[in-house]
Amino acid sequence: MVSRMVRGMGCALLALAATGVSAQEESTNQVAAKTAWSVFEDSDPRECWAVSAPTETVNTKDGRVVAVRRGDILLMAFYRPGAGVKGQVTFTGGYPFAGGSTVNVNVGGNEFEMFTEGEWAWPASTSDDAKIISALKRGASAVLTARSGRGTVTKDTFSLSGFTAAVEEAEKRCQ
Repeated sequence: MVSRMVRGMGCALLALAATGVSAQEESTNQVAAKTAWSVFEDSDPRECWAVSAPTETVNTKDGRVVAVRRGDILLMAFYRPGAGVKGQVTFTGGYPFAGGSTVNVNVGGNEFEMFTEGEWAWPASTSDDAKIISALKRGASAVLTARSGRGTVTKDTFSLSGFTAAVEEAEKRCQ
């Protein structure tokens, strides 16, 4: 069970992530492209992020592949010096996640868990963020598996080609 304190911190992180995504969706502040990853930078508030869309998506229901409509599917790492955020991992699956569900992150056989609220998922702690970023830097791909509020299981595969360069660029720009 997620403690009230961690959940409250998650809500604050959720608000931060939502700010970054809306900025990314509307921003013309792309400052770099590193293979499968892009880097964005905004000044008010000061924030930088590396972001990528999946290279493959598979949606299943009752064990069968199904076609579903989803919004933007994005994996991100944020840096926001004014809020003390250094490498916050966030994921949006393009749909509301099932209540109380988690997102499984698999990078080269290393598994991590992200907690969900609405359309957003994030690790439970900054140390979990650091572990995931470290794995992403070493890996070739990341597979994120989640469940929607309608019971669809989604499996999104992200290429990690360019991740290290992108996340290092975002971090350098927002020290």
